[in-house]
Amino acid sequence: MNFRHLGDREVHQGYHWRVVVADFEDPDGQSFQRDVVRSLGAVAAVPLLFDAEGNPSVVLVEQWRPTYDRAILEIPAGMRDIPDEPVETTARRELVEEAGLDCARLDLLTEIYPSPGMSDSVTTIYLATECTTVARDLHGPEEVHSRLIHLPLSDAVAMIVDGRIADAKSVAGLLLTERRLRAGDHGAPA
Repeated sequence: MNFRHLGDREVHQGYHWRVVVADFEDPDGQSFQRDVVRSLGAVAAVPLLFDAEGNPSVVLVEQWRPTYDRAILEIPAGMRDIPDEPVETTARRELVEEAGLDCARLDLLTEIYPSPGMSDSVTTIYLATECTTVARDLHGPEEVHSRLIHLPLSDAVAMIVDGRIADAKSVAGLLLTERRLRAGDHGAPA
């Protein structure tokens, strides 16, 4: 496909995002425009813990999201809002901020395009293992009033199936974590 991006005209600069009207040309030479939210992207981490019997569990964050005007259950995540900060560093920082966990190991699970019809945002999702508890470093009213939910991984997956977990990054991260465990990769050092 030979589409060409001809340029952007900024219509709004927000706290984290820019909204632009982008000009394009299709393969037939026809011009068209699209509204696009330009984003620095985000990171997320699935904190995977094991009990004494080796049963896997995860820590999720329940926090109010203004876009839906309700609490959403999701894996710890955040914006890539510090210029030039390495993605892995941002993931570790967000894990501490939101979940009060530090991890010895952080493995890439995937990168997803959470809303390709409207944004160029990319969310990088990691698997965090060998976690230890640290003080949370909460920012903003949503995080201050958030709750941590620690539950078996199988329960989290069941919550995806029945619709109680619908957040895209969380669905992807939790299902990929379950798949890794089924394949015998328990996130432990070799």
